[in-house]
Amino acid sequence: MSTPKRYTITAALPYTNGPIHIGHLAGVYVPADIYARYLRGTGNDVAFICGSDEHGVPITIKAKKEGVTPQDIVDKYHAIIKQSFVDFGITFDNYSRTTAEIHHNTAQEFFKTLYDKKEFVEEITEQLYDEEANQFLADRFVTGTCPKCGNEEAYGDQCENCGSSLNATDLINPKSAITGNVPTLKETKHWFLPLNKHEDFLREWILKGHKKDWKSNVYGQVKSWIDDGLRPRAVTRDLDWGIPVPVDGGEGKVLYVWFDAPIGYISATKEWAAQEGKNWEDYWKDDNTKLVHFIGKDNIVFHCIIFPSMLKAEGSYILPDNVPANEFLNLEGKKLSTSKNWAVWLPDYLVDFPNQQDVLRYALTANAPETKDNDFTWKDFQARNNNELVAIFGNFINRVVVLTNKYYDGIIPEPAEYNEIDEETLAAVKAYPAVISSSIERYRFREASQELMNLARLGNKYLADEEPWKTVKTDEARTKTVMFVALQIASALAVLSEPFLPFTSDKLKNILGLHRNNEGTDGLRWEDVSTKNILISASHQIGKGELLFSKIEDSQIETQLEKLEASKKANEAANKIAEPQKEEITFEDFTKLDLRVGTILEAEKMPKTKKLLVLKVDTGIDTRTIVSGIAESFTPEDVIGKRVTVLVNLAPRKLRGVESQGMILMTEDDAGNLVFVNPDIAKVSNGLQIS
Repeated sequence: MSTPKRYTITAALPYTNGPIHIGHLAGVYVPADIYARYLRGTGNDVAFICGSDEHGVPITIKAKKEGVTPQDIVDKYHAIIKQSFVDFGITFDNYSRTTAEIHHNTAQEFFKTLYDKKEFVEEITEQLYDEEANQFLADRFVTGTCPKCGNEEAYGDQCENCGSSLNATDLINPKSAITGNVPTLKETKHWFLPLNKHEDFLREWILKGHKKDWKSNVYGQVKSWIDDGLRPRAVTRDLDWGIPVPVDGGEGKVLYVWFDAPIGYISATKEWAAQEGKNWEDYWKDDNTKLVHFIGKDNIVFHCIIFPSMLKAEGSYILPDNVPANEFLNLEGKKLSTSKNWAVWLPDYLVDFPNQQDVLRYALTANAPETKDNDFTWKDFQARNNNELVAIFGNFINRVVVLTNKYYDGIIPEPAEYNEIDEETLAAVKAYPAVISSSIERYRFREASQELMNLARLGNKYLADEEPWKTVKTDEARTKTVMFVALQIASALAVLSEPFLPFTSDKLKNILGLHRNNEGTDGLRWEDVSTKNILISASHQIGKGELLFSKIEDSQIETQLEKLEASKKANEAANKIAEPQKEEITFEDFTKLDLRVGTILEAEKMPKTKKLLVLKVDTGIDTRTIVSGIAESFTPEDVIGKRVTVLVNLAPRKLRGVESQGMILMTEDDAGNLVFVNPDIAKVSNGLQIS
């Protein structure tokens, strides 16, 4: 075996202003964990590092909204996030936090080193200032229109619509996120990292160097930035929450979060190395170490341009070998949004689908947004589980284990001579480690997961073709051989599934007894699948069968869809802006309205429209036709027989060729649903609406 390589793997530090959702998992944490597990399984020295990013402006905004301190917010969500990762099986070697003393010290030392080397430029600039709040407005304390794409909800550091990195002063029509006021400009002194100074280095290292093996979305975005010309970027901010600037003149200022957060990878490695008795510098300053950053596409500029420039300026650190950033994951056709609660939160998933972590890992990997934005749907999640994990992987293992227990009391039989099909099948199994390795090492985790499923398909096909349930009655020797070969495939699946389906792999190893193999070692390794002729020996006792996966029912999916719909309605209700008051009328004007209680006798959908119903209404004085725009809320069958309030003296008006002779009064209930102003019900909310 070759000498193990050393890897430092980082996963983007999540903001501690809310729990983890599926977008985070698909974009960063699942692929990073697959990669780390694979590297450990192939004998490499791995430091898999992450931690909570606790100094971002969103945290201070959240604290203001909840009336607590920023420390209260980060303590709460750091604990939630860290436990969620543990429960989901993300195997960080260290999950730290940026409020830790070791991080404050590391970030301040890094800043001081660059300051002493005169790598910063000091400038007095005009920045946005909220007079009422009496503070400067850093990044996400400002919202406005993006100058590049026109998105009216861009933040002062980034437009989440087009992905452009911005400065707060770039925004058109900026507003303070604290008071809603239009900010003024006020002078302040800050330190800047002159990215333009590093432009030649970045062009040589990335564009002319060996980085064309980076993913096209990453390389393309970086090239665009460099070609557009780089400008100095502030590394300090006027805030009271963060890491204090450690030089004279830095009073009342903190390190900008984009500067301190990536240094969190270094401080977390230091913390881990101290606990494990290792030298942290081996993982950050040794050219034999491969540094890989797993991030989402919104962090490409920070990890491919800014952080490498910081490391280069410091002078003693290695640079990233690769930055396999993913695109975004949408949810049911809409962009994930934490503020609008349009998300599948990891803590909720773990409650709703207990012991089914691997199902979500597999669904997110099989549909990973590796080269373009992808869409997560609950129906696809259900199909991935029922049609692939249950019907292919789980079905093969169940048949092998059940038949082995049925025919041989769980003792693996001695095979007879292999035939050509057996030899071809075993040769195919031996090829899978290299195939899956190739995909993983090129960061094609979706492709790798499907190759794993192909191995399970191979097992199913082998059993279906060889039919041991038939040969057991006619050819005992052949049956033993078939079952022996099938058990080799099952053992290979137990090993190769570990990066993708770790809980399943562990369960399968227990069923097959691979944790206690015949050689008395720690069990099978990745390379054994390709080099050993026998993965599980004859006479070895396996355990009883148990289902690796269970079918997900339609009712479970409907529950999730209903939760999303409830979130949507709650958000719409919370963000609904009341119409301004109309022009005043006199009491005499009001007395002109003739309101009658009527009953809907007939109703039908107006052809070629979505909104209109044609109603026949008995008003007590006559029966008349009224066209009402309620078809998106009610079917014709829903409204027949309804008692309604009718404005009967409205001048007739033709709608789509039908004369409407009045209006039905409507309102909304507390959930935002359209309802009739029913004369039999005393209480309505949100005022009257004429429809």
